[in-house]
Amino acid sequence: MKLKTLIGDYPVTKQFRTHADRFDFAQFQGSVATQFKRVVRNLEFDVAEMAIMTFLIAKAHGKPYRLMPFVVMARYQHPYLVCSKNKPLRPEELMGKRVGVRSYSVTTGAWVRHILAEDHHVDVSKIRWVTFEEAHVAEFVDPPNVERAPAGKELKSMLIAGELDAAILGDAKPDPDLQPVFASPEDAGREWGRKHGAIQLNHLVGVKNSVPRAVSDEIYDLLVKSKQAAGNPPALPHGLEANRRNLEVAIDCAHKQKLIPRRFSVEELFQ
Repeated sequence: MKLKTLIGDYPVTKQFRTHADRFDFAQFQGSVATQFKRVVRNLEFDVAEMAIMTFLIAKAHGKPYRLMPFVVMARYQHPYLVCSKNKPLRPEELMGKRVGVRSYSVTTGAWVRHILAEDHHVDVSKIRWVTFEEAHVAEFVDPPNVERAPAGKELKSMLIAGELDAAILGDAKPDPDLQPVFASPEDAGREWGRKHGAIQLNHLVGVKNSVPRAVSDEIYDLLVKSKQAAGNPPALPHGLEANRRNLEVAIDCAHKQKLIPRRFSVEELFQ
């Protein structure tokens, strides 16, 4: 029996994705992130790439997945909070403003709110968050300061039109109409990493609890070999101890924002 698998096409997963004899890889259009509802709502996949905040919220609601300490995507999120060049804003000026984000609980949004609160002393509950999708995990309830954008509206268009004061985008492609809210965002990201001794995790790999441990150990070994074939990039650490601090900070980020009701231990994520 092949394991139904959702894994994006990255350099570190390229070799892993050649194992069609053992895995039934999902075919999809666009970003793998558009498929996460299939993971945590339909419980469709035995092995699945998952955003860390989606995984933590799913764990809190009893979804039958455990984590593998294998990172397929990580990045500092400072460049992804943007505003119009015609109406520049500093982070401290966002309270009382309207900020758009695809969904309140998405990982990039959670990390940006963490940066605003921890490093810029912004009360993120006093920002009006405008969303365009519901959460990946159906049971998650948005806080009161979240509203849904009108049907047919688009995030970037609303920002340029002045209907939003700032927005959290999924990519940081150069745009002549937009600029980052955080000054020198790349430098700010590196400084955040030094300050916290961590990276900001995006996507890891999860496995359904029904998959035997011996099988998931084999899957992990295949992923590690695939990463080694890609040059073993250090920015994407693998292994529990190599990711312990990264996971501790991610758990803290989720708990402080009430995305999860309590702080998990790192070990719980793998159970």
